[in-house]
Amino acid sequence: MIRSESIEKRSCPLVTLEAGLIVTGGGLSGICCAVTAAREGLKVVLVQDRSVLGGNASSEVRLWVLGATSHMGNNNRWAREGGVIDEILVENTYRNPEGNPVILDTILLDKVVSEPNITLLLNTAVYHVEKKDKDTIASLRAFCSQNQTTYELKAPLFCDASGDGVVGFLSGAAFRMGAEPMEEFNELFAPPESYGELLGHSLYFYSKDTGKPVRFIPPSFALKDITEIPRFRSFNAQDYGCKLWWIEYGGRMDTVHDTEKIKWELWKIVYGVWDYIKNSGNFPEAETLTLEWVGMIPGKRESRRFEGDYILKQQDVIEQRIHDDAVAFGGWSLDLHPSDGVYSTQPGCTQWHSKGIYQIPYRCLYSRNISNLFLAGRIISVSHVAFGSSRVMATSAYVAQAVGMAAVLCAKLGCQPSALYTEGHMPELQQWLLRSGQFIPGIASVEENDLVQSATISASSELALSVLEEDMLMPLDLAAAQMIPVAAGPIPAFSLHAYSDEPTVLQGEIRLSSRRGSYTPDKTIATFEYKIQPGRNCIQVNPGVTVNESQYVFIMLQKNPLISINRSARRITGILSVFNTINPAVSNYGKQEAPDGIGIDNFEFWVPQRRPAGHNIALRFDKPLQAFGADNIRNGLARPTTQPNAWVADLNDPAPALTLSWDATKQVKKLILSFDTDFDHPMESVLMSHPENVMVFCVRDYAIFDDEGRKVYEKQGNYQTRNIIEFHEAVNTTSLTIRFTHPSANTPAAVFEIRVYENN
Repeated sequence: MIRSESIEKRSCPLVTLEAGLIVTGGGLSGICCAVTAAREGLKVVLVQDRSVLGGNASSEVRLWVLGATSHMGNNNRWAREGGVIDEILVENTYRNPEGNPVILDTILLDKVVSEPNITLLLNTAVYHVEKKDKDTIASLRAFCSQNQTTYELKAPLFCDASGDGVVGFLSGAAFRMGAEPMEEFNELFAPPESYGELLGHSLYFYSKDTGKPVRFIPPSFALKDITEIPRFRSFNAQDYGCKLWWIEYGGRMDTVHDTEKIKWELWKIVYGVWDYIKNSGNFPEAETLTLEWVGMIPGKRESRRFEGDYILKQQDVIEQRIHDDAVAFGGWSLDLHPSDGVYSTQPGCTQWHSKGIYQIPYRCLYSRNISNLFLAGRIISVSHVAFGSSRVMATSAYVAQAVGMAAVLCAKLGCQPSALYTEGHMPELQQWLLRSGQFIPGIASVEENDLVQSATISASSELALSVLEEDMLMPLDLAAAQMIPVAAGPIPAFSLHAYSDEPTVLQGEIRLSSRRGSYTPDKTIATFEYKIQPGRNCIQVNPGVTVNESQYVFIMLQKNPLISINRSARRITGILSVFNTINPAVSNYGKQEAPDGIGIDNFEFWVPQRRPAGHNIALRFDKPLQAFGADNIRNGLARPTTQPNAWVADLNDPAPALTLSWDATKQVKKLILSFDTDFDHPMESVLMSHPENVMVFCVRDYAIFDDEGRKVYEKQGNYQTRNIIEFHEAVNTTSLTIRFTHPSANTPAAVFEIRVYENN
């Protein structure tokens, strides 16, 4: 029994925690930063002011996670983010293909509590910063509402991933809020004052069918006149959750300090919308629907943006500018919203895409005037226009992984964040990131201590792709293109069959991308045209053109619904078909045609179809495509870029295997294997479902053998991209043989990368 009586005031307990890195904010950015640093041995305290992790992705808000893949609606092929955020999305797709946000909560919590180097503080809000001097943070004060405990958090390094930048704000870090005028950065897409300077908040609801009539009596604060919302005719009984992203408000208010006012207005709107759906009589199909969930916390888009040593701009995104300190990439469109949100008469967003992904430099990821403060998530150093792209969650999380690794390198070198750039440590940081699964466009991994670099590599077989077999007949209702990897030299001749019930013409082109590493087929180098007769037609095409360097070539067939062509059931790593189709969800209407004077490129969209559709075009080549050799596993590129960058076995090989051999005995302690989990599939985390829970290209089963044929490791049921194997006792051997099982009868075994180390 505890009994206390006193007239003196009391204080809550004070607990001091010390670590190598304090991360404020438990959204995806904070999670990925903390996990990355912790795995490299750094002690981390992760502070989250709410009861669940995930931020806008959590069950509190329920926004799907997206990044450069953009709902598969742009020309960014194989662009899903790597590293920890990839692990999370792959895990969620495996455990939760239905997109249940509560399951995602558990996956995120699992990811954090599985790391012994992370101390997690939930329901704990940072409210005070102590400084060592004018430009250095000494400690933070935070309060937990659930255990009435105050925490003092001390570290040499701090990361603000809080969304609103609470640590940056309290510490005096330079920041911006609102849109820059066009003249400051010569950003031609900078919005006029009438459009507004800030993106607002959104709040979602879920409904469900009870199977019996359900009535709804609205609360007194619900919006009474639905016509106050100019787009009210867009509401329907089927859309819910973040499909109603355009229920947005607050862009003309202070999106930090007015958040509670904004939330109340959003509640007014949401309950008014549901009243309209249930009680207007316009939606008889809603009679049995009930309101299952309404968000208590709005999803924030924009507030403070902090200044680093570089500010990312529109031109960086659209022109895909190269930076020597690139540590991550983005690929979402420049996506700006009218500040009046749901009350605006303008479209809910204006999205303009770049021709491909763009680099994000390290100089955007730390404060220019607070020496030990990293920036992560949507608060990084970008202009308002560039923020329209960089703000999305998968991109923010990807950037945060670079911050986590940078903190580890700072701890190792005993330096502050800016010194990694100014003192020439960027190559080391980039290589550490690549080793951890990060992909940085334009930069390959080079690791001298990776034993694979000195190994003799042999394979039981290598795919020489001479034919994509004919399996199904489909009409050319859309213009279609087959992407094929070719080496420098002549483009191989090919043949296909076309079918029609009446005479017509098949027209096609051979196209390339004008920017290396991009997949916008904007350069036509050859055309062909064939008269089609009723019945089966054998089309033989000799392009008669060459390319100067290895790259993807687009064999394009123009839309003609009178013609049917064969598709192939073969699914092969690094081989993809794309279609000139639309995806209104990301403002893709087949072709991007921007107004003059806003600095945006015009081009066509050629995008994949989601499985189970999206089959390859059945083609036969006169010379096999030789792009799948075993040596690809050590070229430092663990995903398709200008080539597949994977070893792919022959599908007829009954026991596909790779053997790594050395002249002398090696003491192997660690291996990393990277498999194909389809970086082109966006893996939206909630609301949308997925056609499979394991990607069709992913090797499920494999075993590793030493030079005497002893099995030293076996994995069954793999579904993750990267497999890290650490042996308790070193394996002393002159060779390792890894035997794989083909994922399916239509998909050959493939490996992007193997790394082997003599120490952990």
